[in-house]
Amino acid sequence: MDRRQKKTRQAVFDAFTRLLECKTYSNITVQEIIDEADIGRSTFYSHFETKDELLKALCEEIFNHVFAENLTRENTHDFSTSKKDLTAEITHILYHLQDNSRYIKRILSCESGEMFMSYFKDNLKKIFAGELQKKKTDIPKDYLLNHMVCDFAETVRWWMNHDTYKPEEISRFFLSTTPFQ
Repeated sequence: MDRRQKKTRQAVFDAFTRLLECKTYSNITVQEIIDEADIGRSTFYSHFETKDELLKALCEEIFNHVFAENLTRENTHDFSTSKKDLTAEITHILYHLQDNSRYIKRILSCESGEMFMSYFKDNLKKIFAGELQKKKTDIPKDYLLNHMVCDFAETVRWWMNHDTYKPEEISRFFLSTTPFQ
């Protein structure tokens, strides 16, 4: 993508997330996204075939950063000097979800929530699969992987509705109930 395409794509993401702050996913139309982004219809469709594809791209954008190999210093948190372990990775993920909670809550509140959770779980599998390789257990690893991924995803869904807890607390809650501790 050239610079102009990246700028347009970011304008669409920004417009979509602004709309998600005040409307549910199912009530947002492509026309509203186009109007909010101040772009033409053909420009929108040259980047995204559907609103669902836009949601998928937004999730990928969030998750590519959240699940990046190297943890970096950020405005709300700094794990760049931390030992890269499961606690740091999970807490890092939670900070990013908290930073984006305004529209993640909206995404999770309607049918788009399952789409978001599906992408989220696919990314979580990579983290937990790596951790499971280090563990000796007589429980089937594919069962444990499914359990960990689903449990953490549902922990996040619960947390988005009980956002009085800090990422470190949610990380502690989750890890204290897993076979990783």
